[in-house]
Amino acid sequence: MSRPNILLIHSDQHRYDCLGVTGHPILKTPHLDRLAAEGMIFTHAFCPIPLCIPVRNSLLHGRWATQHLSIANWDTEAPRPPREGLPTFSQALRDAGYFLGYVGKWHVHPEKDARAYGFHEYVPEETYDEWRTAAGYPPRPRTNGWFGEIDPHIPPEASRLAWGADHTIRLLEACAASGAPFFIRWDPSEPHLPNVVPEPYGSMYPPAEIPPWPSFPDPLIGKPYIQAQQRRTWKVDGWTWDDWAPVVSRYLGEITLMDAQIGRVLDALDRLGLAENTLVIYTTDHGDLCGGHGMIDKHFIMYDDVVRVPLIMRWPGHIVPGSRCDAFVAHSIDLATTFCEVARVSVPETFQGLSLLPLMAGEPDNGRQDIFATYHGNQFGLYSQRMVRDRRWKYVWNATAEDELYDLESDPGELHNLAADPAYRDELARLRRRLVAWMEETGDPLLNSWIRVQLLEGLKA
Repeated sequence: MSRPNILLIHSDQHRYDCLGVTGHPILKTPHLDRLAAEGMIFTHAFCPIPLCIPVRNSLLHGRWATQHLSIANWDTEAPRPPREGLPTFSQALRDAGYFLGYVGKWHVHPEKDARAYGFHEYVPEETYDEWRTAAGYPPRPRTNGWFGEIDPHIPPEASRLAWGADHTIRLLEACAASGAPFFIRWDPSEPHLPNVVPEPYGSMYPPAEIPPWPSFPDPLIGKPYIQAQQRRTWKVDGWTWDDWAPVVSRYLGEITLMDAQIGRVLDALDRLGLAENTLVIYTTDHGDLCGGHGMIDKHFIMYDDVVRVPLIMRWPGHIVPGSRCDAFVAHSIDLATTFCEVARVSVPETFQGLSLLPLMAGEPDNGRQDIFATYHGNQFGLYSQRMVRDRRWKYVWNATAEDELYDLESDPGELHNLAADPAYRDELARLRRRLVAWMEETGDPLLNSWIRVQLLEGLKA
């Protein structure tokens, strides 16, 4: 039996709640909804760290950021590449005879590109601008900074998303002709801000019709100082939903444009006769605030707006169409392990994730009762955070600020920090013990003698 093909579409900053299939009231994503209807949606997938470069290293190396050590983006005090010599799923697949192709955003190592990690062909996203100029189109406008705008110069088929889909389809066509098993990965930067969107997508969602996020009306009472400071730094403190809605409108429009291009890729799989033997995965690196909690981007917080991610898989004959999995998934590190098992190659001993194959086959549970995430700071300074979240509760340990505790059952928007309320002392202690156990299990270097005592003896305010 031939080895299965794998197609990974891995976007940037796509909120879990921004899909038709996850219940957004007005957003149209028919092709991703189709992928879910023909496969499985994971409702409790979370990123191990809500930051581009660290999470992409977690996906490649199958390890938590505290272990591969690429803990921040390059615009920070700690711009370190991953540890040398760590195995990757990509090299394991190449060694097994897979063709590996990569299109789009890399963001793994400052000096080594995808070819250094086993990919045969790499199409950097930066070359889109060269293509655009050669095609006679003016540069992408950037008059509204990070808040986005309409791109009046191009039709949708000349967008960066369409360009990325074109290259992905080209690689699929080449693989169909060669007959070799393949792993093809398309990493669009979208819908990461700024959303510079051509028509008709730029005006597809009138701002007046967009409802606020459940997390929007947040007074930030009893929460770490850095959250209010982020509003001030971005100059969005005092913004109303009327101010945010145009930004969200373009974000939603770019998601629908991306969905249309994903539809083209899925159609190509069908046309080339590849769909039946190809595992297709759609996910993202992490989410986006985009006005949630009155903030933008993703830094210094562990809200579900950024740590919960979409994860959809389709694999004919292996996944029951229209299925749903509610198990906790650490998406990047679990995917690394899963890719090796799907390709029938040995999983490197250094990998820390769980295989998703049992869940894909219909097992209801993977043994996880909770999920974790880490953060270490970025362009506004270093800032250590650890999160543990179960079905009802979320605890965020902030090393140098107030802790956070949220009852997700009564407060799904995470508006009310209960960490200082004596009525929840026992719950707080339970979650701190659980966090210590996880830090021990994963070899978190921050679990030193001082932090251990602080957490276990309740010495944290």
